[in-house]
Amino acid sequence: MNLIKSTGTFGFFTIISRLLGYLRDILIAIFLGTSFLADVFFVAFRIPNTFRRLFAEGTFNAAFVPSYSSEMVRGKNRSNKFANEVFNFLLLILFTLVLLLQIFMPAFVSLIAPGFINDNEKMNLAINLTRITIPFLMMVSLASFFSAILNSHNRFAESAAAPIILNIILIVILLFGRLLDDDLVYFLSYGVTLSGLLQLIFLYCFVKKHFELKFDIKLKISKKVNVFFNKLIPSIFSSGVTQINILIGTIIASFQASAVSYLYYADRIYQINLAIAGIAIGVVILPHLSKQISLKNKKKINLIQNKALELCLFLSIPASVALLIAANQIISALFGYGQFNESSVLNSAKALYYFSLGLPAFAMIKVFSSFFFANHDTKTPFYISLLSVLLNILISIYYFRLIGFIIIPIATTISSWFNLVILFLFLKKRNLFSFNEIFIIRFFKIVFSSILMGLFFNYLMILFSDQLSFENSFKSFFLILSVILGLGFYLLISYLIKAFQLKDIKLKY
Repeated sequence: MNLIKSTGTFGFFTIISRLLGYLRDILIAIFLGTSFLADVFFVAFRIPNTFRRLFAEGTFNAAFVPSYSSEMVRGKNRSNKFANEVFNFLLLILFTLVLLLQIFMPAFVSLIAPGFINDNEKMNLAINLTRITIPFLMMVSLASFFSAILNSHNRFAESAAAPIILNIILIVILLFGRLLDDDLVYFLSYGVTLSGLLQLIFLYCFVKKHFELKFDIKLKISKKVNVFFNKLIPSIFSSGVTQINILIGTIIASFQASAVSYLYYADRIYQINLAIAGIAIGVVILPHLSKQISLKNKKKINLIQNKALELCLFLSIPASVALLIAANQIISALFGYGQFNESSVLNSAKALYYFSLGLPAFAMIKVFSSFFFANHDTKTPFYISLLSVLLNILISIYYFRLIGFIIIPIATTISSWFNLVILFLFLKKRNLFSFNEIFIIRFFKIVFSSILMGLFFNYLMILFSDQLSFENSFKSFFLILSVILGLGFYLLISYLIKAFQLKDIKLKY
């Protein structure tokens, strides 16, 4: 396995998806801004989208890949039988869940957006839109099953490319935004569900080369499949703890007008780096790390773990520094158009600032969790994540009345660093991970390069202050230019002080 090449492949398609996602959100900001229609749509979109992130961004892999890989070693028939049992039982569970949610949708929306209860118009619209989007939950979860099989066969491009379909469909709908007017949110909701179906079909076209699907719904499942589902539930919670914290934040933020929208736009910014620095690396290393652990190759295990963490920090630390320096300019340049006014920019930028403090933690949680998952342990990260979520809830609820929605990103960041520290302590205690000498040296070089990049990037923000002002129509061009210059400067410094070496690109693990 070539870590950088595989991560680069996964990351390339993820970046394309996220860039299209930004275009989608720019159009949403233009047509909906932070209005009540935006709040309602984001609530309706949050639940299926959270499941997409939970399942598609490595969580399903965490439970499935080690078990499926073990069956692959014993032969294709064994792995195919296991995968079919998982698929059919998963289909039954998801269909039942979606059916129950459709029946009890008013109660469900009251639970996820309690702040809407006293506003009948908001509540009724949220119920209608969530009923439309909720089938996406089932389809994207099944699509993630296909992705996990592809990942097990070291095929990463297809699963990373699938989410592009969602963004293309929503962008096409948004291009007709002025014609659709208030009905736009309905068309967007239908677009979400349609994209789920198309993603499922798209991935099946590739997975059928490795997996022969057979429908056979049974209530009784084998012992191996039972073990898998026992691992899946904790892995959903532990691997997706950042998304769960954000979902909880959305629930609490629904009590404040426009707060859901502020958090949504801020969340969109740092997610592109998290997708590569945490999710992509976690997804890529899991199959190979699981194999090396089964072979008890301690030297290879240690090398993969340290290189994964090194790459994670190489990508996340400079991104965190840049977001801290230019949160306001970034939000303004990307979303500050149409209905998205200066007040919306200011509030979303505040949220982004505090989210960015937690970015390295968000990314490293994904990597550290993979170390546990490769050892067939999903329960330890689950219990740690549970404590983290409880901490997040306590901080958010206690301070929400005092400082409003801004406590949501603060609480998410604090609880994530807490989660990371406890994960690390358990890894050390169980002798599942240790730093090598090269990592320690590289870490300090990465920090040094990030500091110098931050000084340079801050200079660019001052230099282009007029061009990046809210009123400037070409501010996005100057932001992109600044990001390219900052990235180039960071890579140059990293190369000169050997925080990164060209031979790392060709290195196989």
